Amino acid sequence: MFGKVKDSPPSDDNASQTPERAGWGSPLEFILACLGYAVGLGNVWRFPYLCYRNGGGAFLIPFFIMLIVIGLPIFYLELYIGQYTALGPLKAFSSIAPFFSGLGYCTLVVISLISVYYMIIVAWTIFYTFISIGGDLAWGSCENDFNTDFCYSGSYDKNCRENNTGAATDLTYYMRRCMSIGDICKLTGLQPYDGKNCWNGTQTIPWFNNVNRVLASEEYYNERVLGRGEATWENWGSMQWHLVGCLFFCWLVAFLCVIKGVQSAGKVVYFTALFPYVMLTALLIRGVTLEGAGDGVLFYLLPDWEILLTARVWGDAASQIFYSFGVACGSLITLASYNNFRNNCQFDAIFVCLMNFGTSIYAGFAIFSVLGFQAQMMGVSVHDVAEQGPGLAFVAYPEALLQMPIPQFWSIMFFFMLFILGLGCQFAGIEAINTAIVDQWPQLRKRYWMVTAGTCFTCFLLGLPMCFSGGVLLFTLLDINTASWAILLIGMAECTAVSWSYGINRAISDLASMNMKLGVVMRTYWKATWTVTVPVASISVLVFVFANWTSPAYEDYVFPLFAELLGWAIGLSTLVFFPIGVCWALYHGYRGKELFTPTSLWKPAVKTTDPNPELSNQNSTRAEYDNIAYIS
Repeated sequence: MFGKVKDSPPSDDNASQTPERAGWGSPLEFILACLGYAVGLGNVWRFPYLCYRNGGGAFLIPFFIMLIVIGLPIFYLELYIGQYTALGPLKAFSSIAPFFSGLGYCTLVVISLISVYYMIIVAWTIFYTFISIGGDLAWGSCENDFNTDFCYSGSYDKNCRENNTGAATDLTYYMRRCMSIGDICKLTGLQPYDGKNCWNGTQTIPWFNNVNRVLASEEYYNERVLGRGEATWENWGSMQWHLVGCLFFCWLVAFLCVIKGVQSAGKVVYFTALFPYVMLTALLIRGVTLEGAGDGVLFYLLPDWEILLTARVWGDAASQIFYSFGVACGSLITLASYNNFRNNCQFDAIFVCLMNFGTSIYAGFAIFSVLGFQAQMMGVSVHDVAEQGPGLAFVAYPEALLQMPIPQFWSIMFFFMLFILGLGCQFAGIEAINTAIVDQWPQLRKRYWMVTAGTCFTCFLLGLPMCFSGGVLLFTLLDINTASWAILLIGMAECTAVSWSYGINRAISDLASMNMKLGVVMRTYWKATWTVTVPVASISVLVFVFANWTSPAYEDYVFPLFAELLGWAIGLSTLVFFPIGVCWALYHGYRGKELFTPTSLWKPAVKTTDPNPELSNQNSTRAEYDNIAYIS
């Protein structure tokens, strides 16, 4: 697996039998692939909430700083490794130094787990898309079989007010009927105050703080989509066949998109990377024209500068960088390995990272303008409708869409946008797994579609446990323990491998051989971040994560101890190959300085000193380089 690299060059016969490594059709395809991978659901459902929760506009400062000191450096580092070597992460890290032989396998485990559980979200989005196309937006109804007496929605509240215009007090929908706020206060043991608040004898309390009401969209998501029922870790429930069908559909679409690797994915990314911006723009234009949109936007961006003095805001900013940019997963190395050797990946890294940052802010305006409208329609604060993660995408926002004119049209647009965002992120993950396979067995490049089919079908089978009633519990556990604390250590190890083991000056020299124009400022910046700031910041964030660690839970259900231990095992599984790789290197005779010395495989993807410019085209393979070096 990690065996000692042989220095002998391949024979001409072997080289001729090995199919050429594919390449991007154009630099634009690569940029769009990176953009489609980096810009995903985290920009839509996680960043806006974090921004609102951490001081509104003030949060943009720590987020941008973390982008500069963590996100961009690791992003560019991975592009450099992949483009320079034309290798996937498995071979790239084992060749930079035997000590890091297991690091590529760590990234492979991470991206494999992410690909499995992330497609479950994509399956949810396509289910909502199909339902929206069908026209029956049942998540706004309290008349379904699974609805409880505590069900309500904004449309029910609106009907109560419109049909009782002569009432002396405000009315709302509670316990399956229209009730006055005063009656609800009395029902909860408090006194009516002003038609909007209750009085407990010493202070006013918002009336909805003491009642148990559940949005119809939340009950629809939990009971119709997930089929949760009474599912727990001890009672996994039954298979939800509609989710199985949606999951299979998503993997089938992904397979067709990447059936020929980057050659087919490079054409699809023109749509998957750009179309979500069309959707977001349409939602934003519609959102800002709605009544109450201004309140939502102010709530989203109103700065609270004092919060910058708290540790949480900096921890949230750093964690969002790893979550949103998809670094330390090996996918970016894989995508860059198909690049032209002299492609300007420094520009690509800066452009994609800034676009990701801007998209997050842009999506926040689209989301919170609609949530402001929803809050006004329901007579509550924006705070009471703002959620994060699936709660925003499948509960709060769908409820808001019901209040808009032509809700079916806007529902189709929103959920199809989420589907495209999620699918675009999956291409890089599938390609990372495929590349690990074909780099190990190059003869499989001739049957690349079969490798893709095997990857997609295996991931589909592994995702089936999350299609059960209790599947969301496993999904939550994977989300908490895969793309969180573990990748902080992997990202730090990547920077250490390049800057401290290989040598920062040698890395800068490699960039120069790729025709990267590095001025004094940029050279100093890359050196400082790769050698110091990324490792220090990663350790700092890791300390913050563990210091604020809480037992995993889904809504009000706290996971039992064995489930929490399973989560820790999942997280550790992404790191276990690192010590295994070190042991493997020691077993094969690497000692002392040799452990941290590049092997013969660490070399430029083309012969940079050769005057023949044809050697620099994107289809030049490592086999070609090895043969040229051997003959000369």
